[in-house]
Amino acid sequence: MEHVTGLTLFERSTQGLAPTEHALSLLPQAEAVEAAVLAFEATVDGRTRSTTPTIRITAIGIAFSPRLAAILDEFNEAYPDVRFEFVPSEKVLDLCAGEADMAIRHALTVDDPRLIAQQISVTRSTLYCSQRYAARNGMPHGPKEFAGHSFLLYVPGSGAGRFNEWLKSWVPAEQVVGMLPDIPSMIVAVRSGLGIGPLPAAMAADVPELIQCFEAPPEGIAPTWLVTIPEAHKRREVRAFADFLAPRYTDRIGSR
Repeated sequence: MEHVTGLTLFERSTQGLAPTEHALSLLPQAEAVEAAVLAFEATVDGRTRSTTPTIRITAIGIAFSPRLAAILDEFNEAYPDVRFEFVPSEKVLDLCAGEADMAIRHALTVDDPRLIAQQISVTRSTLYCSQRYAARNGMPHGPKEFAGHSFLLYVPGSGAGRFNEWLKSWVPAEQVVGMLPDIPSMIVAVRSGLGIGPLPAAMAADVPELIQCFEAPPEGIAPTWLVTIPEAHKRREVRAFADFLAPRYTDRIGSR
C-alpha cells in the first residue's frame, strides 16, 4: 500500500507498527472501500445461492413428446421462474440417490416405500404394422392368427416388460425378424414395413402410417406413475408442478 500511495503509513519500531498521520487521515476512505468490497461479495454470494428453481425429470426418451412439451410451456407461463432439466433414460433411475427429482414411470406398481407415487394415467400397448405390411401380408386380429407373420420384439432388459414377454410366449423364434432396443427404433422398424411390433397406443397414434392390429390385451395395460421423493416434494415448485401435470397428462397423453 505504501508503494502504491508513495506515503509512509506506519512507523516501525521494536514495539511493532504504529499508524502515521497519513494513515489516520486515509482511514475513513479505507473503511469505505472495505465496506463496498464486502457489500459486493455479499451480493454475488446471495445471487449465487438464490439460483433459479430447477426440476429434474426422468422418463424414457420418447416420453418427452410434443404433448408433454406443451404442458411444460403452459406451466412456465404460470411459473416463469422455474426451469426444467430432462434426464431421458430407458433405465429406472434412483431418485433417492439424487439422480432426478421426479420420474414418469410405466409399471404395475411402485413398491419402494421411500417414494411418493401418484397414478396419472394408464398406458395401453398393443401390436402395430404399417399400411404397406398390411396390404402385402394382411394383419392378425389376435394371437391365434399370428402364424405366417413377421414380428419385432424388444431386446431383453430394454424396459419393455410384461407385454414383450407375453408376445414372446406366442411367437416362435423363427417368426422374429428383429430385436429393437427402445420405442423410437421400434417405431422406425414397424413403419418401414419390416414386421409387426408392440407399441404404446398413445405414441403410435402420432404416426399415421401405422395400423393397430387389435385392442390392447390385459398384458399390454399398465399404470403410469408420477414419482418423487419426500425431500423433493417439500419444494414449492415440485408440488406445484405435480398438481399441474397430473390432470393434464391424463387428458392429453394418457389412455387412448
